[in-house]
Amino acid sequence: MSKINDFRRLHSGDEPFLLGNVWDAKSAQLAEKAGYKAVGISGHAIAENLGYRDGEDMSFNELLFVVDRIIKSVSIPVSVDIDGGYGRSIGKVNEHIGQLVKMGAAGINIEDSVVKDEKRILVETGKFAKIIDGIRMFLSGQKSKLFVNVRIDTYVTKQPDPLEETLKRVRLFEEAGADGIFVPLLSNDKEITKVVQSTKLPFNVYLQPETPSFSKLKQIGVKRISSGAALHAQSYAKAYELYSLLIHEKRFGKLFQ
Repeated sequence: MSKINDFRRLHSGDEPFLLGNVWDAKSAQLAEKAGYKAVGISGHAIAENLGYRDGEDMSFNELLFVVDRIIKSVSIPVSVDIDGGYGRSIGKVNEHIGQLVKMGAAGINIEDSVVKDEKRILVETGKFAKIIDGIRMFLSGQKSKLFVNVRIDTYVTKQPDPLEETLKRVRLFEEAGADGIFVPLLSNDKEITKVVQSTKLPFNVYLQPETPSFSKLKQIGVKRISSGAALHAQSYAKAYELYSLLIHEKRFGKLFQ
């Protein structure tokens, strides 16, 4: 419980805290060594590591194996990306969340979209609000304060008026019991400001090339900053560069620099 409480406190500081996005035990240990106060497991990165596409292609048990190793490898709080919950019923989603609580997770990310026929689509607002409400009731029964960060995919799915749809969903998901809000691909400072001002929940910004500066995000009132699978992608881009250098140029020095 102490790690959950520590994780919750990180969302109430005077400036945004940076969540170290990780994908295995070693990356989590490196993030802790670098000074991060908490890490978030990227479901996208784990899926790619295991040869799957993002969007619940891998089994929940495969995700659990990696989660368990990460939690046991660091002393800081760990939040887990569970996509849409790896189930379409409240009962199945709560079954999975219960397993994470027993493992010692401090929080989860759960998103209001699912991948169907290789296309990401939004779950109907009221239906997803019921899932959040069901999670809150389940956690209350478990006497768990697991941090439930809700990812809203209005920009990812390219809604006609993503800001308006985001504001509507933020309101309903807050009422349903969400602890935090996360809107990937939202990077305009004025739109971020409108979302932050529309809710009492801590807002998580997902880093993009055009994301406002740290000082600007602090001024707006953002409480958490994450990078998704970006660091994972950079690490593998570097690995590919070295593989190519070795096989095509037969030069070895770069491998040890």
